[in-house]
Amino acid sequence: MANDKRHPRKRFWAWSALAGLVSAAAFLASAELVALIFAREGSPILAVGSFVIDIVPRWAKEFAIETFGANDKLFLLLGLAFGVAVAAAVAGVLQFLRPPLGVIALGLAGVLSTAAIVTRAGATALAWLPPVVGTIVGSLLLWLLVTKLRSWRDDVVASRRDAVSMTDAAGAGPVASDSPAASGPASATQTTPAQKGPLDRRSFFRLLGITAAGAAIVGVGARVVNVTTGSIDAVRKALKLPAAQEKVMVPDGADLDIPGISPLYTGNKDFYRVDTALTVPSIDPDTWRLTIDGMVGEKIELSFDDLVGMGLNEYSITLTCVSNEVGGDLLGTAKWLGIPVRDVLEKAAPKSGADMVLSRSIDGFTASTPLASLTDPKLDAILAVGMNGEPLPLEHGFPVRMVVPGLYGYVSATKWLTELKVTTFAKDEAYWTPRGYSAKAPIKFSSRIDTPRLDKAIDAGPVKVAGVAWAQTVGIKQVDVKIDDNDWQAAKLSVPVNVDTWVQWYVDWEATPGTHYVTVRATDKNGKQQVEERAPIAPDGSSGLQKTLIRVN
Repeated sequence: MANDKRHPRKRFWAWSALAGLVSAAAFLASAELVALIFAREGSPILAVGSFVIDIVPRWAKEFAIETFGANDKLFLLLGLAFGVAVAAAVAGVLQFLRPPLGVIALGLAGVLSTAAIVTRAGATALAWLPPVVGTIVGSLLLWLLVTKLRSWRDDVVASRRDAVSMTDAAGAGPVASDSPAASGPASATQTTPAQKGPLDRRSFFRLLGITAAGAAIVGVGARVVNVTTGSIDAVRKALKLPAAQEKVMVPDGADLDIPGISPLYTGNKDFYRVDTALTVPSIDPDTWRLTIDGMVGEKIELSFDDLVGMGLNEYSITLTCVSNEVGGDLLGTAKWLGIPVRDVLEKAAPKSGADMVLSRSIDGFTASTPLASLTDPKLDAILAVGMNGEPLPLEHGFPVRMVVPGLYGYVSATKWLTELKVTTFAKDEAYWTPRGYSAKAPIKFSSRIDTPRLDKAIDAGPVKVAGVAWAQTVGIKQVDVKIDDNDWQAAKLSVPVNVDTWVQWYVDWEATPGTHYVTVRATDKNGKQQVEERAPIAPDGSSGLQKTLIRVN
């Protein structure tokens, strides 16, 4: 008999877990709806995701970028969704077994998501409202659903108990029709479960179905509308930027046009993306403002029209991410349209003693750039508004970002730029500095083999081994290639566009059947040879020579 009492309880655990999932969905859906109306930045799962990005340890960040590349944020969202689903199911079971622990757990999730939202950069006065409303709705529904489920469970248990009692009574022999066991209150008790049980079950499923459908419609609809109405892509497409006063002159021989080699300029869709924004910010150029403050003679605020009105020029610059491993692809070259940062800083008149500019993104990211790099008249550090002949793509910083040659992106290439704070390295730290990266990070010049590729065997015969090399602000003097244990041989270089743009290189090779190892190294125009010793990407970029295997049929 004891087993009969335990069995129906366990049978209802799955339904209680589902009730937890549906209640969590209602939490998120109602929060999204309120966010759409009152505070677009108040989405709990996006805020928590951004919080996770902020606190993730360095090794996890490096693993995500190396493993998932540009899809790292998608996998983060999927991981968060899985974690939320598991936590919601547990909350449902807790509420079923030990009420009100499930509701308390859901309330705690609401508190944490609220904290994540209101502490984000740019949070508005009503940013707390979506998670609070979501918590109330989700908690109420969890309580209602599990209350109905427990009532259904109790009816099943009572029905089984009564069935066992009736079986025991039948074994004891016939009962007189006028006895208490055949009439009165006892008889009513036996028939009530049979009448009430189906009602409780139907009530539970009705509420569960309505809640699930409503959460799906409201949640997905609100998120789609939030993204669609908040998107600035149509504005970007309609934006007409002034023509460049000076354009990049690409010399003949700058692009070797060898099959498999990286093109001289990386297409916008192929350009690498590494940043801390879980969702791409939508910023209207009409409302965008850039503030220059800190250790300045005068605080300055510029509109987008003010900025482009200063006159735009075109610049050819290769960008490199500090997360780029030796031979990696987290770098690219583009023609950028913008104005020198030094011209903007000049308006604010930086004070003596300042040595750093802390640039800030709308999503709270900051970068620490040496002031000298931004004011050097020989260095094309710019505020970019265009990329490869069009306004900046949304994911690459629209409407304005920084581009500084010779420095890794985490200390210079701030996207969705909103502030330049003139300060000192002693006083301020940027986003990645306390996470184990150097405050100053000049790019380590390097070289890469693009073709032939490791994953594709080639036929024996004449082959071009080719790739790219870069040494921003200095330029590449020479590239050497070694095949197996043979001597180093000088590669032929493309005609450089400038010192801030990578060059292409190649060597002719008579490939023989078998496996071969190819190594490449570069020498910059100062005569320095590429560092052979391997170093990890932290704290200031990887180093070493790329050595790759080539299979020849």
